[in-house]
Amino acid sequence: MAGHSQFKNIMYRKGAQDKKRAKLFSRLSRELTVAARSGLSDPDMNPRLRSAVAAARAANMPKDNIERAIKKADSSDDDANYEEIRYEGYGPGGAAIIVETLTDNRNRTASEVRTAFGKHGGSLGESNSVAFLFDRVGQIVYDREAGSSDEVFEAAVEAGADNVESAGEAHEVICAPDDLAAVREALEERLGPPREAQLAWKPLSTVQIEDPDADSLIKLLGALDESDDVQQVSANFEISDDVMARLTA
Repeated sequence: MAGHSQFKNIMYRKGAQDKKRAKLFSRLSRELTVAARSGLSDPDMNPRLRSAVAAARAANMPKDNIERAIKKADSSDDDANYEEIRYEGYGPGGAAIIVETLTDNRNRTASEVRTAFGKHGGSLGESNSVAFLFDRVGQIVYDREAGSSDEVFEAAVEAGADNVESAGEAHEVICAPDDLAAVREALEERLGPPREAQLAWKPLSTVQIEDPDADSLIKLLGALDESDDVQQVSANFEISDDVMARLTA
């Protein structure tokens, strides 16, 4: 979007995705289960699980659903073995795309991701083919109502964050990946629970996408979002406001 950051483009896609509550809750449940299996099932002792619980609460996921997903990690009735697999490639207009998945069937997931790229003018690459265009960071997002830009900036600095960007209707706080849990907890004491807190791929620079590539790129991202195995999609594009308005009309 002209005059805005890549963060706003990501927010648009996530906003559209969030309307699909059943799919969203399914993805959150999967992350909760995998996070619990990766360490202790106590969020206080497991940073990844703590972040997953925070994300689930931010999405208004019912408490019973959250607890059920965590307990599933210790259940002998659940034999699903989820793998974390990352796919990388380029979309129309040269947009770099990273697709993070959690899957119990890598052949199915690879086929779905490959089909989405191929059908919509993208090109799936090898591992690390586009990751160098991004920084791996901790990302904490607050709604604009959480405080003024100065208030959020001051709180973020005291919490140990690296950067703050206030744009549109939200504040984006960036920190080192290993500091995500500590920074989020410190911010919660000052600003309350965030909208989301997660590890993210932040682009080092962005590419401007125009028609007709913009239309194809949005369709590619939508197709990736349709896969139940896809947890997060990151990209380094910008689309002008007028083109975005037409595509979302």
